[in-house]
Amino acid sequence: MTMLTDARPGPATVTRVQLPNGLTILVRENHSAPVAVLEGVLPVGAIHDPRPKRGLANFVASTLTRGSRRYDYATFNETVEAVGASLAISGDTHTTGISVSGLSEDFPLLLDVLADVLRYPTFPAEQCEIVRRQTLVFHQERSQDTQRMAHIRFNQALYGDHPYGAPVTGFPETLTTVELDDLAAFHAQHYSPQGLTLVISGAVHAKQVVEQIEHHLGDWSGPPPDRSCPVPAGDPPAVRVVETIADKVQADLVMGFPAVARNHPDYYALRVANTILGQFGMMGRLGESVREEQGLAYYCYSSLQADHLGGAWVAAAGVNPHNVARAETSIRQEFHRLANEPVPDEELADSQAYMTGLIPLALETNDG
Repeated sequence: MTMLTDARPGPATVTRVQLPNGLTILVRENHSAPVAVLEGVLPVGAIHDPRPKRGLANFVASTLTRGSRRYDYATFNETVEAVGASLAISGDTHTTGISVSGLSEDFPLLLDVLADVLRYPTFPAEQCEIVRRQTLVFHQERSQDTQRMAHIRFNQALYGDHPYGAPVTGFPETLTTVELDDLAAFHAQHYSPQGLTLVISGAVHAKQVVEQIEHHLGDWSGPPPDRSCPVPAGDPPAVRVVETIADKVQADLVMGFPAVARNHPDYYALRVANTILGQFGMMGRLGESVREEQGLAYYCYSSLQADHLGGAWVAAAGVNPHNVARAETSIRQEFHRLANEPVPDEELADSQAYMTGLIPLALETNDG
């Protein structure tokens, strides 16, 4: 008889260690393939950007791998690519994400590279200017994208001067004010093992991985996470923003209102409601009504954007410019129907089954 054991991540299969400097390590051994994945989170992001320098946190994250004490940009790429691995660091709203993947036998090398770029970036001027130019090109391309610009203008209208109101990459006028000294100062002020979490899954031995990380990062010290960002102002006045982009045949509509933070007790109930409204099947009720039945949109969906300090419940649609008003009315009607009419039992059960069915699929891989 073959005995099957439950190898899903959990207290029985995950080793958790916190180093004295505040760094938390989680390791799940999975020897089904000779590979390993590391995902890390630093509690520093766009919420820490000074207002005149929106995009600074992302700029710093994007330049960490461009040069460090022992790995200049060429050496970094040669080292990582020689073993067929990947190592990336990227900025987000509240966090900076770390992603490493490769063969298990190469993981000690990858940890050495990661530790050096995290702790000792040199911010070489030439490479930083390349990153700046690339980001400015991205901004230019974004300014011609109706869908992206609709979401940016929505966030600005909803959150105002709060960091949630600006994209993670900032704006051209803020990015151009960032100096090399700003990058180094931001790193010194915010990059720290305190609050850093590293999660490793793959064909590794937990004890060895913990020892390797402690060797590279155990003597690192730094300030505690900065959690001083205020919550967004509640209940902003209703506003309608129209931005015209020349030579476009499609209009993108984004509409919504303030919702809950991720830790709110109603979060999961709202997730189910959002699945019903604009996610399940061909994008829920919105997709069925606005897109399929009325033919008003090329796409239509909703999303619950619940973050640390607040959030928004948003509906978005891509429509013919002549259909904007009708699509807006139809979306409002679906929000109103969900708020005022009980959801049929079968529709609720189908949406819950869909959501729970996604969980085991996500846990089947090391990335999950």
